[in-house]
Amino acid sequence: MSNITKQLLEASLKKLLLKKPLDKITINDITADCGISRMSFYYHFKDIYDLVEWVCVEDGKRALQDKKTYDTWQEGLCQIFEAVLENKPFIQNVYRCVSKDKIESYLYKLTYSLIARVVDEKCGEITLAEEDKTFIAEFYKYGFVGIMLDWIAQGMKADYMEITNRIGIVLRGNIANSIHNFEQLQK
Repeated sequence: MSNITKQLLEASLKKLLLKKPLDKITINDITADCGISRMSFYYHFKDIYDLVEWVCVEDGKRALQDKKTYDTWQEGLCQIFEAVLENKPFIQNVYRCVSKDKIESYLYKLTYSLIARVVDEKCGEITLAEEDKTFIAEFYKYGFVGIMLDWIAQGMKADYMEITNRIGIVLRGNIANSIHNFEQLQK
């Protein structure tokens, strides 16, 4: 029942965001729309922004699913762009009403797991300190999120496939080189 309740709240939030800005939507609006009590809302989320974060992260997880390997990361990134584009009214409304820090936080959570898995995979037999793996993953995470935020800010008009291909060109071999460079420092 818990997931169903969250999904009903998500659907109501997205529906309401088509009609008015996030900062004008109340918890009463959301719960009345989906027929759930305020108590149920607060059982799952501390406030509307907590719900927004959950929606962003869940949409991202659905978009990524099995695309967290070196061979499929580009496809996973494309799927994140597609998920953002499919939820364009939601994303643009959130982008206008939520602080940039919060949006970055949502996107960081989404992209970090993708990149961290790729770094782990590329390490293979190499024993690299966790702090070095984390540093590499965070470095690339910031690049991905910056590019995505620029794309959102510019109205999501640019072809995300071209953006993803360009990211692929920039990254080709770079994660492996980063791992190799850290490994050399340990010797």
